[in-house]
Amino acid sequence: MVARIVAGNAKYAEQHALAHDLIEKADSLRDRSLTARHDDEHAYGLVVAATALPKATAVEKAERAEALQAAFAQAAAAPLAAAESAKLIATLAERALALGNAHLVGDIGTAAEFAAAALASAAINVRGNHTYLKDRDLIAKQAALLERYERECATHVSRVRFEVGRAFARA
Repeated sequence: MVARIVAGNAKYAEQHALAHDLIEKADSLRDRSLTARHDDEHAYGLVVAATALPKATAVEKAERAEALQAAFAQAAAAPLAAAESAKLIATLAERALALGNAHLVGDIGTAAEFAAAALASAAINVRGNHTYLKDRDLIAKQAALLERYERECATHVSRVRFEVGRAFARA
């Protein structure tokens, strides 16, 4: 919204290129976020399906265990992708500060806070699914990515909070 307002205002002509870049990236991330919901639902469906597999024989138990591990791996990967999207949204929020419209800084802050909340929620799901996984290498790889996303998001959100606070103090 902020970038669209700036892109449509002649007063901010010097920021139009940035605004259009932010619009393009934000639209892509919105689509990616909507897809993430479906990916998460699909992954959960795989877990449900795997838990419903028969387990009367040793072979059935082994097949069920393998299916569950594959399903939990996907169930962790889906929110991990959502966490990455949330981090990227926080990045865009910080970049949007350069648009220079002081009247919209609160909206930028709101976007950053939504990104932080989305990442925190996704992290809970990733870590929750890790409790069921046995593949320690996969867990370590995903956990490292998640921690990186959390650090980067926190940095962007912190910068946005600081600038929002400054803007509100000047008002």
